[in-house]
Amino acid sequence: MTTTGVRGMTPRVRAGAVLAASALAIVALLAGCGSSGSGTGGSSGGGKDPGGATVSVLYAGSLVNLMEHDVKPGFEAASGDTFRGEGKGSDALVNEIKGKVTRADVFVSASTASNGKLRGGGNGDWESWYATFATAPLVLGYNPKSKFAAQLKSKPWQQVVVEPGFRLGRTDPKLDPKGRLSAQALTKVGLGKFADTDAGVFPEETLLGRLQAGQLDAGFFYTSEATEAKVPTISLAPVELGATYTVTVLNRAPQPAAAAAFVTYLLGPKGVALMRKHGLHPAATVTLTGDRSAVPAALRSAVGGS
Repeated sequence: MTTTGVRGMTPRVRAGAVLAASALAIVALLAGCGSSGSGTGGSSGGGKDPGGATVSVLYAGSLVNLMEHDVKPGFEAASGDTFRGEGKGSDALVNEIKGKVTRADVFVSASTASNGKLRGGGNGDWESWYATFATAPLVLGYNPKSKFAAQLKSKPWQQVVVEPGFRLGRTDPKLDPKGRLSAQALTKVGLGKFADTDAGVFPEETLLGRLQAGQLDAGFFYTSEATEAKVPTISLAPVELGATYTVTVLNRAPQPAAAAAFVTYLLGPKGVALMRKHGLHPAATVTLTGDRSAVPAALRSAVGGS
């Protein structure tokens, strides 16, 4: 009489039964894993990160250390949202916004002129208001190992930078407010012919690294950048120029609530303390420019809106 248990099966039948049982076990395991995950159709809200929203912040390149090293972790810990930042020359970021290269929530500029390029129908109506929150003077940062270092400390800077072999760096005035200020500084001391050339012009993201690597003798920087990098500086006197930092939540921001939370953190006590740490001069009072009614209600007290 033939039995129906495994022991009574022929070797071929027994092997088939084992394979079938294994396949069923794998299917059950996969089903269990799928039910316990956070798939796009699960209870996590159609794929949205259950930990919070991701706020996209485009910021002036001179603020990269402040934003990435301190503001990012501080904001994320305080809000539960995620910070995704990009630092470049302010006008380069304006071009990204207008060209729809990046769908950003917040724009942090180093010049009010850059803000103006996003306002009005002719500019895509990307911005209705901005808040001015800090400044940073423009200075000449130099490499202490440069053969011109002693002269920079003892002579007027405008005399030293024209010495044969002196390598002076600056950013592109067409893409970066600091580049425009650098050109103005050169022009004010009678060196306009240098400002009208492309000599010594580099992307803002690389200028500091070139100085530190010894590729430049000196360059134009904001005090905030020099303080962070421990770069020695000299005043540009008699010239007095500097960055004016602004922040806004862009019109049509993908994450307006997270954007408002970010601006609130940046302009709050913790953000102000971080600004000072990085060499910025926070404004005694944040001032609002533009349409007050367009300011998100959650931000009106922080940016001076009513």
